Amino acid sequence: MNYTDVPIWEKYTLTIEEASKYFRIGEKKLRKLAEKKPTANWLIMNGNRVQIKRKQFEKIIDTLDVI
Repeated sequence: MNYTDVPIWEKYTLTIEEASKYFRIGEKKLRKLAEKKPTANWLIMNGNRVQIKRKQFEKIIDTLDVI
C-alpha cells in the first residue's frame, strides 16, 4: 500500500502546529484562544490534544480584523 499525506488544505482538522503554519498565527496565540474558549465549535479535543476544525476556524477568522 502506498501511503501519501493529505495536503493541509484538504484536512478536516489541524493540529496547533499545522494551524499555525496554515493561518500564519503563532502557536502560543492559538493555544491561548483554545484555552480561552474550550467549548468553541471550531475545537475538538482528541484525548489531551487540541484539533482545530479548519473550515469553522476559517469562518471565525473571516469575521475578525484583529486577533
